[in-house]
Amino acid sequence: MARPKRSSAVLQKAEKREAGLQSISDSLDLGNELTLQTYTQRIQALRSQIFTYNSTLSTLDNLSRDIKSAEQSLRDLSEQMLLGVAAKYGKNSGEYGKAGGVLKRERRRPMRKKTELATEPSQATTAKPITTVPFKATSEPQPRNGNGNVLVS
Repeated sequence: MARPKRSSAVLQKAEKREAGLQSISDSLDLGNELTLQTYTQRIQALRSQIFTYNSTLSTLDNLSRDIKSAEQSLRDLSEQMLLGVAAKYGKNSGEYGKAGGVLKRERRRPMRKKTELATEPSQATTAKPITTVPFKATSEPQPRNGNGNVLVS
């Protein structure tokens, strides 16, 4: 996912102010080093920094994609190496264990829970199902389910 590029509300406001100040005078000097030229230079410096930042983000995004691709390639190669060891030595060999595989004889089998089924119809529960109807506005409060529908029994 690409990182979001940066913009600056301060820069946009300063650019608008610069245009207004230029309409007053191209060589506006307000004293105490407050000149239109200094203001324009600072705007350009910030614009340049934001451009550099956004360019660096694009470079980082490319590097991130390259790393993910290299990781996937290495993951596939690792799997192929382990399968190669399994094919050559077997999944119960010490070599397979040294390569990082779990020996076939050491794998734990999952324990399955036994389920008891009702064999007689009399054992089945006879709960009355709850039905719902669409919401209708009434003056009396009525019990509702999580969807806002009125419960009817």
